[in-house]
Amino acid sequence: MSESLNPAPETVEAHDLRAAAFERQRRLRQEPRFPGGPAADPAGSHHERRIRSFQPRRSRVTAGQEDALQRLWPKWGLDIDGQSVLDLPALFDGLPVVLEIGFGMGEATAQMAADDSGTGILAVDVHTPGQGNLLGLADRNGLSNIRVANGDAIILLREMLPPDALDGLRVYFPDPWPKKRHHKRRLIQPEFLDLVAQRLKPGAVLHCATDWEPYAEQMLEVLTAHPRFENTQADGGYAPRPAFRPLTRFEGQGLDKGHVVHDLLFTRR
Repeated sequence: MSESLNPAPETVEAHDLRAAAFERQRRLRQEPRFPGGPAADPAGSHHERRIRSFQPRRSRVTAGQEDALQRLWPKWGLDIDGQSVLDLPALFDGLPVVLEIGFGMGEATAQMAADDSGTGILAVDVHTPGQGNLLGLADRNGLSNIRVANGDAIILLREMLPPDALDGLRVYFPDPWPKKRHHKRRLIQPEFLDLVAQRLKPGAVLHCATDWEPYAEQMLEVLTAHPRFENTQADGGYAPRPAFRPLTRFEGQGLDKGHVVHDLLFTRR
């Protein structure tokens, strides 16, 4: 009679050891890397699980970025915990506020803030080195019109902003999720636009940019079809890069490789 192919049942001791190791890893993921800085999991478990449009990355934080996080996070940083509604006029001393989702290392964000000191920029990302870099840039250049938000932009929009709170939204070079099975992870979708339309003031501009042609086509399609957005271009197509959007290092590298960058500017009806 042949031996069973089923593995031997796990012993109680082995199960307990595996459970303890899992719990240690879970706690490490939830502990902030920098005390007083951005939380590792700001929204915790009190929001539903869903497909994310972003993939958190762990990479090395430089000494300068760490210093900026520890010194400046209490002043200019906030965690997206979904527990309270932000008072943007108080947060930005009455300035009109533009939300930027995904700012990378923050060079373009800092440049736009310097060029337009009369507009507040609420910059959202989950990349810790980028958060520290942007805070450092703001500090060195005396930019008091930047706030850095850590966490999921969907929770921020849905739970922490009142209706008609924003004067603009910028989504520059979001992850294109090029594989067809991952297209559902792309940020610019009809459901996302439904939420954004509730948070933008009438006439506010939604500005997207991408160097991934298929994603640009999808963006144009879903934005054109949405009843609460109107293309700023009379021909219904892409817009020239506006002067206020700096040419980023990432974008320059793409252009050197022959990539074509598409800007889309739509107003909220």
